[in-house]
Amino acid sequence: MAPYEALYDRRYRTLLCWYESSEGVVLGPENVQETTKKIRKIRERMKTSQSLQKSYHDKRRKTFEFQVDDHVFLRVNPVTGVGRALKSRKLTPGFIGLYHISKWLGEVAYRIALPPLLANLHDVFHVSQLRKYIPDPLHVVQIDDIQMRDNLRIEASPVRIEGREVKQIAR
Repeated sequence: MAPYEALYDRRYRTLLCWYESSEGVVLGPENVQETTKKIRKIRERMKTSQSLQKSYHDKRRKTFEFQVDDHVFLRVNPVTGVGRALKSRKLTPGFIGLYHISKWLGEVAYRIALPPLLANLHDVFHVSQLRKYIPDPLHVVQIDDIQMRDNLRIEASPVRIEGREVKQIAR
């Protein structure tokens, strides 16, 4: 006698089939037809669900197209390999650089001119890893004329005083 039978006074039922081996399970034509109907119903519901999810996705989908000679930012994350090349960490910016698109390779792939620092990366990227740069005159930074001494020290003086406050210590 098996240990399970000794403990529970019945035969062990597997997880695959919950019927006793001595029970006669008859699969007649009615059971087969009922199962077939249920399978059809499940497939119809799955198709409905999939089409609904597709419509949700299509509503929110944006098509990204870049032209050759456009400037783009490159997403930094470990998946693209850029994150591994730059040792991306928590505070690393999400997008880096301002890179030039040198060639269009299809609907979703672009070749980018990368600097020598990123020469170990493959220069073809998926459109999802790029973000278009929109030129803005405010992005141009004016460099101040800095007077340097011979000993390479800079003399700094305040441009204006924003506020002034005198604190009194209570005695």
